[in-house]
Amino acid sequence: MKTWQIDRFGIDALKLIDRPIPQPGSGEVLVRWRAQSLNYRDLVIVQGTYLPNLPLPFTPLSDAAGEVVSVGDSVTAWRPGDRVIGHYIQSWQEGPPTPENTRLSLGAPLPGVLTEFSVLPEHGLVPLPAHLSFAEGATLPIAALTAWNALFTTGDLRPGATVVLEGTGGVSLFGLQLAHAAGLRTLITSSSDEKLARARELGADETINYRATPDWGRRVRELTGGRGADFVLEVGGPATFGEALRAVRANGRIAFVGFLSGTALQLDAVEFIRSGATVHSLRVGSRAMFRELLRAMEQHRLHPVIDREFAFGEAPAAFRHLLTGAHFGKIVIRTAD
Repeated sequence: MKTWQIDRFGIDALKLIDRPIPQPGSGEVLVRWRAQSLNYRDLVIVQGTYLPNLPLPFTPLSDAAGEVVSVGDSVTAWRPGDRVIGHYIQSWQEGPPTPENTRLSLGAPLPGVLTEFSVLPEHGLVPLPAHLSFAEGATLPIAALTAWNALFTTGDLRPGATVVLEGTGGVSLFGLQLAHAAGLRTLITSSSDEKLARARELGADETINYRATPDWGRRVRELTGGRGADFVLEVGGPATFGEALRAVRANGRIAFVGFLSGTALQLDAVEFIRSGATVHSLRVGSRAMFRELLRAMEQHRLHPVIDREFAFGEAPAAFRHLLTGAHFGKIVIRTAD
Protein backbone atom coordinates (compact mmCIF):
# COMPACT_ATOMS: atom_id res chain seq x y z
CA MET A 1 0.00 0.00 0.00
CA LYS A 2 1.03 3.62 -0.53
CA THR A 3 1.71 5.75 2.56
CA TRP A 4 2.93 9.31 3.04
CA GLN A 5 5.61 9.82 5.68
CA ILE A 6 7.94 12.50 6.99
CA ASP A 7 11.43 11.60 8.23
CA ARG A 8 12.15 15.25 9.01
CA PHE A 9 9.92 18.29 9.41
CA GLY A 10 8.61 20.35 6.50
CA ILE A 11 6.09 19.95 3.68
CA ASP A 12 8.92 19.16 1.29
CA ALA A 13 9.84 16.23 3.55
CA LEU A 14 6.65 14.32 2.69
CA LYS A 15 7.59 11.10 0.90
CA LEU A 16 5.36 8.46 -0.68
CA ILE A 17 6.51 4.98 0.32
CA ASP A 18 5.33 1.38 0.01
CA ARG A 19 4.36 -0.62 3.08
CA PRO A 20 2.59 -3.96 3.60
CA ILE A 21 -1.17 -3.82 4.13
CA PRO A 22 -1.78 -4.40 7.87
CA GLN A 23 -4.10 -7.14 9.05
CA PRO A 24 -6.71 -6.73 11.80
CA GLY A 25 -6.33 -8.59 15.07
CA SER A 26 -9.03 -9.41 17.58
CA GLY A 27 -11.38 -6.46 18.04
CA GLU A 28 -9.85 -4.59 15.11
CA VAL A 29 -11.04 -3.44 11.68
CA LEU A 30 -9.11 -2.98 8.42
CA VAL A 31 -10.30 0.13 6.56
CA ARG A 32 -9.48 1.22 3.04
CA TRP A 33 -9.52 5.01 3.08
CA ARG A 34 -11.27 6.72 0.19
CA ALA A 35 -10.65 10.32 1.25
CA GLN A 36 -8.83 12.40 3.85
CA SER A 37 -9.07 16.05 4.85
CA LEU A 38 -6.57 18.54 6.26
CA ASN A 39 -6.69 20.52 9.48
CA TYR A 40 -4.41 23.29 10.71
CA ARG A 41 -3.16 20.81 13.31
CA ASP A 42 -1.87 18.55 10.52
CA LEU A 43 0.04 21.44 8.97
CA VAL A 44 1.85 22.49 12.16
CA ILE A 45 2.67 18.85 12.95
CA VAL A 46 4.30 18.40 9.53
CA GLN A 47 6.10 21.73 9.96
CA GLY A 48 7.39 20.64 13.38
CA THR A 49 6.06 23.63 15.32
CA TYR A 50 3.33 21.81 17.24
CA LEU A 51 5.07 18.61 18.36
CA PRO A 52 8.78 19.23 17.79
CA ASN A 53 9.71 16.01 19.64
CA LEU A 54 7.44 13.79 17.54
CA PRO A 55 9.22 10.50 16.82
CA LEU A 56 10.11 10.20 13.13
CA PRO A 57 9.44 8.76 10.61
CA PHE A 58 5.74 9.47 10.98
CA THR A 59 2.55 9.27 8.91
CA PRO A 60 0.48 12.43 9.43
CA LEU A 61 -3.22 13.36 9.21
CA SER A 62 -6.18 12.79 11.50
CA ASP A 63 -9.34 12.78 9.35
CA ALA A 64 -10.44 10.12 6.87
CA ALA A 65 -13.43 8.19 5.56
CA GLY A 66 -13.54 4.89 3.74
CA GLU A 67 -14.94 1.38 3.77
CA VAL A 68 -14.37 -1.70 5.88
CA VAL A 69 -12.29 -4.37 4.12
CA SER A 70 -12.14 -7.04 6.82
CA VAL A 71 -12.68 -7.47 10.54
CA GLY A 72 -10.87 -9.40 13.25
CA ASP A 73 -12.27 -11.87 15.73
CA SER A 74 -15.00 -10.64 18.11
CA VAL A 75 -15.91 -7.62 15.96
CA THR A 76 -19.69 -7.27 15.79
CA ALA A 77 -20.29 -3.61 14.92
CA TRP A 78 -18.89 -3.66 11.38
CA ARG A 79 -18.93 -5.82 8.26
CA PRO A 80 -16.92 -5.65 5.03
CA GLY A 81 -18.34 -2.94 2.79
CA ASP A 82 -19.58 -0.69 5.60
CA ARG A 83 -18.89 3.00 4.97
CA VAL A 84 -17.13 4.53 7.96
CA ILE A 85 -15.33 7.59 9.33
CA GLY A 86 -12.36 7.46 11.66
CA HIS A 87 -12.91 8.97 15.11
CA TYR A 88 -10.13 11.45 15.94
CA ILE A 89 -9.58 10.86 19.69
CA GLN A 90 -9.70 7.08 19.66
CA SER A 91 -9.59 6.76 23.45
CA TRP A 92 -12.49 9.18 24.14
CA GLN A 93 -15.70 7.22 23.78
CA GLU A 94 -18.15 9.14 25.99
CA GLY A 95 -18.47 11.32 29.06
CA PRO A 96 -16.38 14.38 29.97
CA PRO A 97 -12.76 14.65 28.83
CA THR A 98 -9.99 13.47 31.15
CA PRO A 99 -6.22 13.23 30.73
CA GLU A 100 -6.63 9.47 30.41
CA ASN A 101 -9.39 9.34 27.80
CA THR A 102 -8.00 12.09 25.53
CA ARG A 103 -4.44 10.84 25.18
CA LEU A 104 -4.77 8.68 22.05
CA SER A 105 -5.60 10.58 18.87
CA LEU A 106 -5.01 9.84 15.21
CA GLY A 107 -2.27 11.84 13.54
CA ALA A 108 -0.19 12.08 16.78
CA PRO A 109 0.53 10.38 18.97
CA LEU A 110 -1.12 7.52 17.03
CA PRO A 111 -0.04 7.05 13.40
CA GLY A 112 -2.02 9.18 10.98
CA VAL A 113 -4.32 8.26 8.13
CA LEU A 114 -2.47 9.67 5.09
CA THR A 115 -2.27 6.12 3.81
CA GLU A 116 -4.38 3.74 1.75
CA PHE A 117 -5.21 1.32 4.57
CA SER A 118 -5.34 1.46 8.38
CA VAL A 119 -6.24 -0.92 11.18
CA LEU A 120 -8.32 0.67 13.94
CA PRO A 121 -10.14 -0.67 16.99
CA GLU A 122 -13.80 -1.55 16.51
CA HIS A 123 -14.74 1.46 18.66
CA GLY A 124 -12.51 3.81 16.65
CA LEU A 125 -15.02 4.28 13.82
CA VAL A 126 -18.45 5.84 13.27
CA PRO A 127 -20.89 5.22 10.39
CA LEU A 128 -20.76 7.51 7.37
CA PRO A 129 -24.26 8.94 6.77
CA ALA A 130 -25.85 7.73 3.53
CA HIS A 131 -26.34 11.26 2.15
CA LEU A 132 -22.63 12.09 2.38
CA SER A 133 -19.80 11.15 0.04
CA PHE A 134 -16.47 9.80 1.27
CA ALA A 135 -14.92 13.22 0.64
CA GLU A 136 -17.61 14.91 2.71
CA GLY A 137 -17.33 12.37 5.51
CA ALA A 138 -13.58 12.88 5.69
CA THR A 139 -14.07 16.53 6.65
CA LEU A 140 -16.00 15.81 9.85
CA PRO A 141 -13.83 14.24 12.62
CA ILE A 142 -12.05 17.37 13.91
CA ALA A 143 -13.64 20.51 12.45
CA ALA A 144 -17.32 19.55 12.51
CA LEU A 145 -17.14 17.78 15.87
CA THR A 146 -15.30 20.72 17.45
CA ALA A 147 -18.05 23.08 16.27
CA TRP A 148 -20.78 20.72 17.50
CA ASN A 149 -19.22 20.29 20.93
CA ALA A 150 -18.64 24.03 21.32
CA LEU A 151 -22.15 25.05 20.27
CA PHE A 152 -24.41 22.32 21.59
CA THR A 153 -22.58 20.21 24.16
CA THR A 154 -20.48 22.78 25.98
CA GLY A 155 -22.38 25.83 24.75
CA ASP A 156 -25.89 24.41 25.15
CA LEU A 157 -27.27 27.15 22.89
CA ARG A 158 -30.97 27.58 22.18
CA PRO A 159 -32.84 29.01 19.14
CA GLY A 160 -32.62 32.78 18.98
CA ALA A 161 -29.20 33.05 20.61
CA THR A 162 -26.57 35.12 18.79
CA VAL A 163 -23.27 33.47 17.91
CA VAL A 164 -20.08 34.86 16.38
CA LEU A 165 -17.93 32.66 14.11
CA GLU A 166 -14.36 33.80 13.45
CA GLY A 167 -13.15 33.36 9.90
CA THR A 168 -14.21 30.95 7.18
CA GLY A 169 -12.08 27.90 7.91
CA GLY A 170 -13.48 24.46 8.53
CA VAL A 171 -14.51 24.83 12.19
CA SER A 172 -16.19 28.19 11.67
CA LEU A 173 -18.09 27.15 8.54
CA PHE A 174 -19.35 24.01 10.25
CA GLY A 175 -20.32 26.22 13.17
CA LEU A 176 -22.21 28.49 10.80
CA GLN A 177 -24.09 25.64 9.14
CA LEU A 178 -24.97 23.92 12.41
CA ALA A 179 -25.98 27.16 14.13
CA HIS A 180 -28.14 28.25 11.20
CA ALA A 181 -29.88 24.87 11.10
CA ALA A 182 -30.59 25.16 14.84
CA GLY A 183 -32.24 28.57 14.50
CA LEU A 184 -29.41 30.66 15.96
CA ARG A 185 -28.56 34.17 14.78
CA THR A 186 -25.14 34.00 13.11
CA LEU A 187 -22.44 36.65 12.70
CA ILE A 188 -19.24 35.72 10.88
CA THR A 189 -15.95 37.52 10.26
CA SER A 190 -13.43 37.37 7.41
CA SER A 191 -10.85 39.57 5.71
CA SER A 192 -12.44 38.77 2.33
CA ASP A 193 -15.71 40.28 1.09
CA GLU A 194 -15.95 37.44 -1.41
CA LYS A 195 -15.79 34.85 1.37
CA LEU A 196 -18.34 36.82 3.40
CA ALA A 197 -20.74 36.80 0.44
CA ARG A 198 -20.39 33.01 0.27
CA ALA A 199 -20.98 32.80 4.02
CA ARG A 200 -24.27 34.65 3.56
CA GLU A 201 -25.33 31.98 1.08
CA LEU A 202 -24.75 29.42 3.86
CA GLY A 203 -27.02 31.30 6.25
CA ALA A 204 -24.93 34.03 7.89
CA ASP A 205 -27.24 36.76 9.17
CA GLU A 206 -24.50 39.40 9.51
CA THR A 207 -20.95 39.60 8.18
CA ILE A 208 -17.96 41.68 9.30
CA ASN A 209 -14.78 42.30 7.33
CA TYR A 210 -12.21 42.43 10.12
CA ARG A 211 -9.61 44.03 7.86
CA ALA A 212 -11.94 46.96 7.20
CA THR A 213 -13.23 46.86 10.79
CA PRO A 214 -10.36 45.70 13.03
CA ASP A 215 -12.37 46.52 16.16
CA TRP A 216 -15.01 44.03 15.12
CA GLY A 217 -16.03 43.41 18.73
CA ARG A 218 -17.53 46.89 18.77
CA ARG A 219 -19.39 46.13 15.54
CA VAL A 220 -20.85 42.98 17.13
CA ARG A 221 -22.09 45.17 19.97
CA GLU A 222 -23.75 47.51 17.47
CA LEU A 223 -25.44 44.63 15.67
CA THR A 224 -26.79 43.29 18.96
CA GLY A 225 -28.15 46.60 20.25
CA GLY A 226 -25.23 47.02 22.66
CA ARG A 227 -25.86 43.70 24.41
CA GLY A 228 -23.15 41.58 22.81
CA ALA A 229 -23.20 38.04 21.45
CA ASP A 230 -24.24 35.08 23.54
CA PHE A 231 -21.38 32.98 22.20
CA VAL A 232 -18.09 33.40 20.31
CA LEU A 233 -16.29 30.52 18.61
CA GLU A 234 -12.67 31.55 19.18
CA VAL A 235 -10.34 29.99 16.61
CA GLY A 236 -7.79 32.75 16.10
CA GLY A 237 -6.06 32.74 19.47
CA PRO A 238 -3.91 35.69 20.63
CA ALA A 239 -4.75 38.00 17.71
CA THR A 240 -8.52 37.71 18.10
CA PHE A 241 -9.20 36.92 21.75
CA GLY A 242 -9.34 40.58 22.81
CA GLU A 243 -12.05 41.34 20.26
CA ALA A 244 -13.92 38.18 21.27
CA LEU A 245 -13.99 39.50 24.86
CA ARG A 246 -15.39 42.81 23.63
CA ALA A 247 -17.97 41.06 21.46
CA VAL A 248 -19.45 38.68 24.03
CA ARG A 249 -22.22 39.76 26.39
CA ALA A 250 -21.96 39.74 30.16
CA ASN A 251 -22.20 36.13 31.32
CA GLY A 252 -21.83 34.98 27.73
CA ARG A 253 -19.49 32.21 26.62
CA ILE A 254 -16.32 32.02 24.55
CA ALA A 255 -15.29 28.59 23.29
CA PHE A 256 -11.51 28.66 22.88
CA VAL A 257 -10.70 26.03 20.26
CA GLY A 258 -7.88 27.34 18.04
CA PHE A 259 -4.48 29.00 17.87
CA LEU A 260 -4.18 30.15 14.27
CA SER A 261 -2.28 33.31 15.29
CA GLY A 262 0.05 31.66 17.78
CA THR A 263 0.08 30.19 21.28
CA ALA A 264 1.26 33.02 23.58
CA LEU A 265 -1.93 34.64 24.86
CA GLN A 266 -1.69 38.02 26.61
CA LEU A 267 -4.69 38.83 28.76
CA ASP A 268 -5.79 42.13 30.29
CA ALA A 269 -7.01 40.84 33.64
CA VAL A 270 -9.19 43.90 34.33
CA GLU A 271 -10.90 43.68 30.94
CA PHE A 272 -11.41 39.97 31.36
CA ILE A 273 -12.98 40.35 34.81
CA ARG A 274 -15.22 43.18 33.64
CA SER A 275 -16.43 41.14 30.67
CA GLY A 276 -18.18 38.65 32.94
CA ALA A 277 -17.57 36.03 30.23
CA THR A 278 -17.00 32.32 30.68
CA VAL A 279 -14.09 31.04 28.58
CA HIS A 280 -14.16 27.32 27.94
CA SER A 281 -11.36 25.44 26.19
CA LEU A 282 -12.22 22.17 24.52
CA ARG A 283 -10.58 19.39 22.53
CA VAL A 284 -12.80 18.27 19.66
CA GLY A 285 -15.22 15.70 21.18
CA SER A 286 -16.05 12.14 22.14
CA ARG A 287 -17.31 9.35 19.91
CA ALA A 288 -20.76 9.71 21.51
CA MET A 289 -20.78 13.41 20.55
CA PHE A 290 -19.68 12.46 17.04
CA ARG A 291 -22.71 10.21 16.63
CA GLU A 292 -24.97 13.04 17.88
CA LEU A 293 -23.42 15.34 15.27
CA LEU A 294 -24.03 12.80 12.51
CA ARG A 295 -27.68 12.45 13.53
CA ALA A 296 -28.09 16.23 13.31
CA MET A 297 -26.44 16.33 9.88
CA GLU A 298 -28.74 13.58 8.66
CA GLN A 299 -31.81 15.34 10.08
CA HIS A 300 -30.98 18.65 8.39
CA ARG A 301 -29.35 17.06 5.29
CA LEU A 302 -26.25 19.19 5.83
CA HIS A 303 -23.33 18.92 3.42
CA PRO A 304 -19.81 20.08 4.30
CA VAL A 305 -18.23 22.88 2.29
CA ILE A 306 -15.27 21.53 0.33
CA ASP A 307 -12.84 24.08 -1.05
CA ARG A 308 -10.76 21.82 -3.27
CA GLU A 309 -9.87 18.16 -3.79
CA PHE A 310 -6.38 16.81 -4.48
CA ALA A 311 -5.33 13.38 -5.70
CA PHE A 312 -3.52 11.15 -3.19
CA GLY A 313 -0.23 11.69 -4.99
CA GLU A 314 -0.67 15.45 -4.65
CA ALA A 315 -0.69 15.50 -0.84
CA PRO A 316 2.18 18.04 -0.54
CA ALA A 317 0.28 20.43 -2.82
CA ALA A 318 -2.75 20.10 -0.55
CA PHE A 319 -0.63 21.13 2.44
CA ARG A 320 0.75 24.10 0.52
CA HIS A 321 -2.77 25.19 -0.40
CA LEU A 322 -3.74 25.08 3.28
CA LEU A 323 -0.67 27.16 4.10
CA THR A 324 -1.83 29.99 1.80
CA GLY A 325 -5.01 30.54 3.82
CA ALA A 326 -6.93 31.12 0.59
CA HIS A 327 -9.32 28.22 1.12
CA PHE A 328 -13.03 28.49 1.92
CA GLY A 329 -14.05 25.31 3.69
CA LYS A 330 -12.18 22.04 3.81
CA ILE A 331 -9.30 20.72 1.71
CA VAL A 332 -9.70 17.07 0.74
CA ILE A 333 -7.30 14.41 -0.54
CA ARG A 334 -8.91 11.63 -2.59
CA THR A 335 -7.23 8.30 -1.90
CA ALA A 336 -9.34 6.29 -4.33
CA ASP A 337 -12.48 6.66 -6.45
